[in-house]
Amino acid sequence: MTIEPADVRTGDDGVTRCRWSLGDPIYEAYHDLEWGRPVADDRRLFEKISLEGFQSGLSWLTILRKRENFRRAFRSFDADVVARFDRRSVERLMHDSGIVRNRAKIEATINNARRCLELKEEMGSLAGHVWTFEPDERSRPVAETLDELTALGIPAEAVALSKDLKRRGWSFIGPTTTHSFMQAVGMVNDHLNGCDRRLPVTAERARFTRPHAKKNRDGHQKR
Repeated sequence: MTIEPADVRTGDDGVTRCRWSLGDPIYEAYHDLEWGRPVADDRRLFEKISLEGFQSGLSWLTILRKRENFRRAFRSFDADVVARFDRRSVERLMHDSGIVRNRAKIEATINNARRCLELKEEMGSLAGHVWTFEPDERSRPVAETLDELTALGIPAEAVALSKDLKRRGWSFIGPTTTHSFMQAVGMVNDHLNGCDRRLPVTAERARFTRPHAKKNRDGHQKR
């Protein structure tokens, strides 16, 4: 009989997962199909970073359960569209019971859409910029338990990304948010050792073509 680490469990479906995802079909599907897989699509990245901001102070499962409502309310997180939201849009969203009705977070998302367009104008794409902050894989050794994963702490690169986006005028974008964002979009692989998704995500990251930001005239990548 195989003895599993306490923080990796096999469900009734025979899939071994990180324990944090167990107990809810939505959470398990998110863990299996999305979390840790590398993303290079600007719209998906903007959605993820926006929802991570809304998650602040709440559980991620709360956000997942409302995600389709968020997508509807924020026009599929098309930054070009969200950037044109105005005061009436904010009031509309404040009356939308399907999302988290927090005025500061709603206004931050609209602000961040505008800042995202500025970043894309300068750097070519959101993906090309954020992926320049990808941590060195050697700095994230494979963790056996949640305690070991927690002990790794927030990567310096997540702190740097937070500082960079704040400097550019983004809101609700602290290091905890950027770290969670990195975990979600595959900039790090924090599936625990023994989780059935650990090795497939490792292989997918190895095949993944990293997007690139624009380069300066001297040929150096912007940062």
